Amino acid sequence: MSNSMGIASAFVLSSLFVAPVAMAEESQAFAARNAARAAAFEQAQVAQQQSTQQAQKITAEQRKSDAGKDS
Repeated sequence: MSNSMGIASAFVLSSLFVAPVAMAEESQAFAARNAARAAAFEQAQVAQQQSTQQAQKITAEQRKSDAGKDS
């Protein structure tokens, strides 16, 4: 009996925690905030790729100049 009560209470508690998330997906504010986060994430990825490319370019130029000094 206590085992089934524990399972029932766990189900009720999980339903209470999940319900706001399910309702939030339907709201316009949630959709707008989610889109803003996705856009910010995309911008951060582009910026990171650009900085990585610049770092690789600088490294390649430094290796060329170091190779020229060794010759």
